[in-house]
Amino acid sequence: MIKAEGEMHTVDAEYQRYDGPSAKGIANELLEVYAEVYDVPPYAGDPFFSVKSYGDRLDAAFDAEGFETVTARRDGRIIGYVHGATLPSDKPWWTSLGDRRPEELRKLADAGQVFWLRELMVLPEYQNQGLGRQIHDTVIAGRAESATALTCIVDNQPAHDAYLRWGYTIMGQIKHAPESPVYDAMFLPSQR
Repeated sequence: MIKAEGEMHTVDAEYQRYDGPSAKGIANELLEVYAEVYDVPPYAGDPFFSVKSYGDRLDAAFDAEGFETVTARRDGRIIGYVHGATLPSDKPWWTSLGDRRPEELRKLADAGQVFWLRELMVLPEYQNQGLGRQIHDTVIAGRAESATALTCIVDNQPAHDAYLRWGYTIMGQIKHAPESPVYDAMFLPSQR
């Protein structure tokens, strides 16, 4: 399907939700997607973005409260996915923002009402076709939380621009670890 310039066409895909225990069963598939998506500069060769490092973070995430993965499959293959969990109100990157977080958002986090969108990725051949937005909207629509927060590498211009187009607001910059790049912490107000 071809659309006029500026319009996104969508990729036919099947979406499936996984909680932590069931997502463990597809961990290798998730890692394969990650390995392909992050095998480009400036990520390739950076130990923070190695498949092993990501695998360790993913394995720890499976046990997080409210963990969920939504996959998009085409012909049985995962072509994109998102994962996240309920944001712990004491998460270091979150608390490091201090008063840059809107008061209402802080209250929602304290009540367990903020979804932390941890990762969203789409295989290169399916990027810029609306699939990322569809995966994003699918996971958000199925969540009980009232708002969403995420962190996006400041130099990842395509993702950064997409999140701003989708309605996210930047709260400030953070680092997840001393060896990590700088991220913009963003939030999406309640869609309800």
